[in-house]
Amino acid sequence: MTIEITDQPLQQIERQLRQLLDTHSRITLHLLNPDYAPGTYAGEMIEVSGRHYRYRSLRTWMEFAELLECRMMLPKPIDEHRISLTLYKRENDSFHQKIVTQREEKYGNDSHFARIHKMEEAAFLHYYLQALRNVKVENRREILNLGINRGDEFKVIENMISQETFSQMHLVGIDHSKSALVKARERFSPSHVDLYAHDINDLASLKLPKADLLISIGTLQSPGINYKPFLMDLVQNHLTENAALILGFPNSRWINGEMIYGAKAPNYAMSEMSLLFNDVMFAKKYLQQKKFRVTITGKQYIFLTATKITSAINQN
Repeated sequence: MTIEITDQPLQQIERQLRQLLDTHSRITLHLLNPDYAPGTYAGEMIEVSGRHYRYRSLRTWMEFAELLECRMMLPKPIDEHRISLTLYKRENDSFHQKIVTQREEKYGNDSHFARIHKMEEAAFLHYYLQALRNVKVENRREILNLGINRGDEFKVIENMISQETFSQMHLVGIDHSKSALVKARERFSPSHVDLYAHDINDLASLKLPKADLLISIGTLQSPGINYKPFLMDLVQNHLTENAALILGFPNSRWINGEMIYGAKAPNYAMSEMSLLFNDVMFAKKYLQQKKFRVTITGKQYIFLTATKITSAINQN
């Protein structure tokens, strides 16, 4: 199925494509090459060889494809001014829907989740690096990661600072997946990285030193954790006076090889972010009461970064 796109409004195109996707798995669009008029805003009219086109950037088409639950293939040139753009209806192949017989291995080495590498997604890596810079990670010495899995967050820290500085840190990672921790242990020297297969609801039994940086990405919202009292207990009992926090809240789903924007709540066909915002704002208000400076950034993952206002680390 091929459709010629010229001056039709996006609303008309959206309605037409949704109808066609009910019966077609692939649709090809012939449209104005976005490189023809860089700097033009979406919807501006452009005349090319006597024909009128409504301009849209490649970014607009990529976001449009995602909202239509399609994968957009690499555009191909038709002629000097037009390109061919093909949309494939995305298969709903998601680790979120996988049924496992052992809870701890839903995120293990042989799981669907193990195929996901968040640090290779620019929209994730950028904001995680930004958060690490915000807390001045190079000045931290006792780092605790809840939900460490194979250790990707620690590996980014190792790669962004000197080896001498990294070797002086004591990093502790906790996860319920034993097989993921086997992979993590292969990546780090045991001399200053301790990894535990343990229930994070029972942190006290590990008798860990208090951390001056807490990292937790997508873990505190797990069904087995009572989020609000758990977060308060972390701050009150497991962090030093001048500690910092980096908390990551998923605002996306992993489907058919892609990180798809938008949190998915139970009983909603659409992305509905009330629970996400509730959790983020609770953390923000609580940490501000405890004299933390709090910033919120990110897109597909929302990163909440908190540093103590009176911390000497932030005065350097």
